[in-house]
Amino acid sequence: MTSAVIVEPEPALEASPAPRRRRSLLVPSIPLAIYVLAAVIGPVLVPYNAVTTRIPDRLKPPGSVLSDGGRALLGTDQVGRDLVAQVISGARVSMLVGAVTVVAAGIAGSALGLIAGYVGGWIDSVIMRVADVQLAFPSILLAILIAAVLGPSVANVIITLAITRWVMFARVARASALSLRERDYVDAARVLGASRWQILRRDILPGALGPLLVLATVQFGLVIVAEASLSFLGLGTPESMPSWGLTIADGRDYLDTAWWISTIPGIALAVLVLCVAILGDRIRDHLDRARGSE
Repeated sequence: MTSAVIVEPEPALEASPAPRRRRSLLVPSIPLAIYVLAAVIGPVLVPYNAVTTRIPDRLKPPGSVLSDGGRALLGTDQVGRDLVAQVISGARVSMLVGAVTVVAAGIAGSALGLIAGYVGGWIDSVIMRVADVQLAFPSILLAILIAAVLGPSVANVIITLAITRWVMFARVARASALSLRERDYVDAARVLGASRWQILRRDILPGALGPLLVLATVQFGLVIVAEASLSFLGLGTPESMPSWGLTIADGRDYLDTAWWISTIPGIALAVLVLCVAILGDRIRDHLDRARGSE
């Protein structure tokens, strides 16, 4: 009687986690790269100006042929302005406002938060009490108040949103500084005679960059939404520089007859903010894994 030989199946090889992590970063990064390219080179490719009106071509649906023989890929609005040009203009405004606001608020808030967390004492109390007072007001209401005083312009929108966003960076930087200032390498640098500025710049700041980077990614999307909200209310960009919020506001009276005026910029805004949020979440996971492997 022959005995059967049982061959156990070999375990399937698991895919390396590194390619999966790269793919997870590529998924939101590719649409963001398309937005950036559209904002940078889009005006060169699109033959129409975002503010040029053509009354004979008003309220044309997507794909319609215009009076000059061109084609409105995304349609036109109530005064004949090409919606592709307005979407590209909105991307440029959103990218500009989001990037400059995050950089300005990040630098100011991070510097104040690091100083407050490392130095402590009355400096920490003053900075944090100012932050607490500002946090007592809803950020969008504070932005509306400041924007109404300053008036509609891209520069004023950036100033307004930077004032409302520095608090988040200050709180995260302070929390990082409070935990890092007790580390052994910080104590060693202090014993060796390093100044407070040197310790902040060489030892505290590098350790706080990870959380601040994740926060900056999240705030970038929130700033874009806030800019669109201000423009929707007429407190953001002027008519000479159309943004997504302004275009959505212009089309709200035509939702039944010309749905594309508000819907297409709204979809573009939603996709951009979603991709930024996913990218921020992936970066946070990557940093958490890197911190756990140390």
